[in-house]
Amino acid sequence: MPEKITRFGVSIPARLLKRFDEHIRDGGYANRSEALRDLIRDYLVEREWQSDVETVGTVTLVYDHHVRELADALTNIQHEIGEAIVSTLHIHLDHHLCLEVIVVKGNSRRIRQMADRLIGLKGVVHGKLTAATVGRSF
Repeated sequence: MPEKITRFGVSIPARLLKRFDEHIRDGGYANRSEALRDLIRDYLVEREWQSDVETVGTVTLVYDHHVRELADALTNIQHEIGEAIVSTLHIHLDHHLCLEVIVVKGNSRRIRQMADRLIGLKGVVHGKLTAATVGRSF
């Protein structure tokens, strides 16, 4: 059964609405409602990650595999939280750089700590934790 839709009014400065409409157009949204629903969901996912519940997400790393002992450090950290790792994808970008995407599911605090440790390693050129949701609260 489809969920009931509720309409509500929003007061917003004209300049801010103009910028939002540009975002809607650039993002390919059908209308303001779709874009606003996306923003609300993003906000709620971020709040979910702060409340230390079961979550899912990805840790994306670009790193120089020639950096001494980096591969061992990456593996060791991942083994410490192995039960939270669902899958990994490893791609050789060029002679020096690798891309690794780690799909994680579990306690948000523990996943964030692991991601911070991985991203902070010497030789990691770029890293990002992307928060998602198991969707139970939506």
